[in-house]
Amino acid sequence: MSDNKILNAVKAAYNALDDKLALDIKVLETAQITPIADYFIIAGGNNPNQLKAMADAVEEAVYKAGFRLNHSEGMQTKSWLLLDFGEIVVHLFNKEDRDFYNLERIWGDARVLTDEELKN
Repeated sequence: MSDNKILNAVKAAYNALDDKLALDIKVLETAQITPIADYFIIAGGNNPNQLKAMADAVEEAVYKAGFRLNHSEGMQTKSWLLLDFGEIVVHLFNKEDRDFYNLERIWGDARVLTDEELKN
């Protein structure tokens, strides 16, 4: 898949999260440090309903950009939702779990894309 198509899907996910008022959206470029995915998108939400709305918006936006959801986790508990689109993995957290798991620290070697790079 082309890098441009992947980046466009990442931007679509970012903007979908921004539209749903996600907290502290981070996009990590992980292609150089792990074979798991090219990008990790990490964001927070205030409550389970917001997390579900964020997940639905991301799934729709990324689908329109040409990617299908391969796998999801956490839809029942809605404290850490994981959406796996292959090259893109989206992590949506409530505040407590985001602070506890601190994925940004674990993947600290990844380049963080700026808001200017991501806004359409």
